[in-house]
Amino acid sequence: MTKKKSESGGIGETLRTVLYAILIALVLRTFAYEPFSIPSGSMLPTLMVGDYLFVSKFSYGYSRHSFPMSLAPIDGRVFASQPERGDVAVFKLPSDNSTDYIKRIIGLPGDRIQVEEGVLQINGDPVEREKLGEGMVRSGGYPIRISEYLETLPNGVTHQIWERGDDELFDNTPVFTVPEDHFFAMGDNRDSSQDSRSQNVGFIPEENLVGRAEFIFFSNNGAARFWEIWKWPSAIRFDRIFQAID
Repeated sequence: MTKKKSESGGIGETLRTVLYAILIALVLRTFAYEPFSIPSGSMLPTLMVGDYLFVSKFSYGYSRHSFPMSLAPIDGRVFASQPERGDVAVFKLPSDNSTDYIKRIIGLPGDRIQVEEGVLQINGDPVEREKLGEGMVRSGGYPIRISEYLETLPNGVTHQIWERGDDELFDNTPVFTVPEDHFFAMGDNRDSSQDSRSQNVGFIPEENLVGRAEFIFFSNNGAARFWEIWKWPSAIRFDRIFQAID
């Protein structure tokens, strides 16, 4: 009888421990940091396919999208804080409010954003970009030539961007005036990014912001499957682990 009670108590204690662990993880994921993975090359060269990063949920305050499946009954944002120009942010795609996108915040409420011959214009002024060089990369299995630039936003934030050319699909746009409580986001891989320049994305409502990308905690190049342990050392990008996201 004592043995059965002991076994029952042990199972109950284990279940409680697992439940507490799940609750703690859920709280941390909701209010502190949430992990995300990068599935596409739209943010190259800043973020690579196979990067795993942490996003701070508290950076912009909380909305219903801060919670799993966006189920929280929150209207707007609480403890709201506006993103800074140049932040790399995760947000819910406005057209479905469920798909996660990650782009760079370029335009703030009231800004006028335009691209002319590949050069970003903010409020009528061209953004400074310095050419760093050219190179060949693979996209969709095919080699393409890209030019790499260092772009400097009006608030002094600098980041690298890629351009295939200055006459691609979104290299000449109308003027976009960012509405109140909305933001304009663009990918760093300018000619391979569906972002606010596209009707499929458009302006980002403030409540759709999920958080700010902070740092990469793991990265792999996809050359090794999970069970191919012997390939892990060559597949892991050790130089990107714990790299801050600028």
